[in-house]
Amino acid sequence: MPEQRDALTELVTQYVGDGKRWSTREFAQRAVDPDTGWSPSKSLVGKIINGQGYTITPQFVSALAVGFDLPREVVAAAAHFQVIGYTESELTGEAPARLVHEIGRHPGDVPKSRAVAERWAADG
Repeated sequence: MPEQRDALTELVTQYVGDGKRWSTREFAQRAVDPDTGWSPSKSLVGKIINGQGYTITPQFVSALAVGFDLPREVVAAAAHFQVIGYTESELTGEAPARLVHEIGRHPGDVPKSRAVAERWAADG
């Protein structure tokens, strides 16, 4: 059974907001999809932080990747984790493993994904 986690939301809340690396305004300004020029509004970023619903699109994923300075594959893995989920064997891929390592700073109750992240980090 696939394990799901609000991984994309966790990435945003981990780095954006009061007292974090970027304010909602700063992040909205830096998160721009390089192909379309689309960027999330400050209010959309605020909705994410406040746990309100939002739509995940390819442009949204690309913009967040730029904003976080992460490979698009890692942010896409977060979207996949949040919408579809991963089985334990799927979590061993590079992007999902890096994602779990990235959001592992606030691990929550996800023992399978945490174990994969720890194995991945040990390998190096």
